Amino acid sequence: MTTLEAAGDAILAQRAADGDSAAFEVLVRRHGPFLRAFAIRLTGSPADADDVVQDSLITVWNQLGTLQDPSKVRAWMTSILSRRATDLIRSRRQSDELDDEHPGDAASGPDARAVASSRLEALSAVLADLPEGQRQCWVLKEMGGYSYEEIAQRLDLSVVTVRGKLARARATVVKEMEAWR
Repeated sequence: MTTLEAAGDAILAQRAADGDSAAFEVLVRRHGPFLRAFAIRLTGSPADADDVVQDSLITVWNQLGTLQDPSKVRAWMTSILSRRATDLIRSRRQSDELDDEHPGDAASGPDARAVASSRLEALSAVLADLPEGQRQCWVLKEMGGYSYEEIAQRLDLSVVTVRGKLARARATVVKEMEAWR
C-alpha cells in the first residue's frame, strides 16, 4: 500500500485541490464504486450512471479548491453527483414528454407541456434554494427511493438527522409548490 492509499480523505482532498493528480486518483478509486452504484440507483441506467459519474468527477476536480471541509469530500462528491443525476433525469423527462406526444391529445398539447415545464423549473428552483443537506436527503428519498437508514449511511448522518432534514425539505417543497397544485 502506498503512502497516498493509506492517507485519509481530508489529506487526499487537500493535496488534490493543490493539483496532485495522484491524490485525486486515490480518491476516485476509493469512492468511485460507491458513486457509480449511487448514480445507477438514481438514474436507473448503467450507461447514464457512467456519464453522470464522469461529469461529476470533472466538476469535483475543477472545484476541489472550494471544498470547505476536506474531511467531508465523499458527501461533497455525492451532492455534486446527485445534482448531475437530477439534471439528467429532468432532461430525460422533458425528452420523454415530447416523445410521448400524440397529435390531437389535449393533455400533451403545447399548453400542458408549458405548464409541466414551468412546474419542473419551479421545483428545480425550490430544490436549488434548499440547504445542501436537505436537498441531498430529498433527492435520495424522493428520486432515489432510498430508505432513511440508507440515506443516513450514505451521507454519514444519524437516521434522526435524516428524518429532520427530510421533514424540513418536504415542508419547504410543499409550501413553495402550493401554487402548482
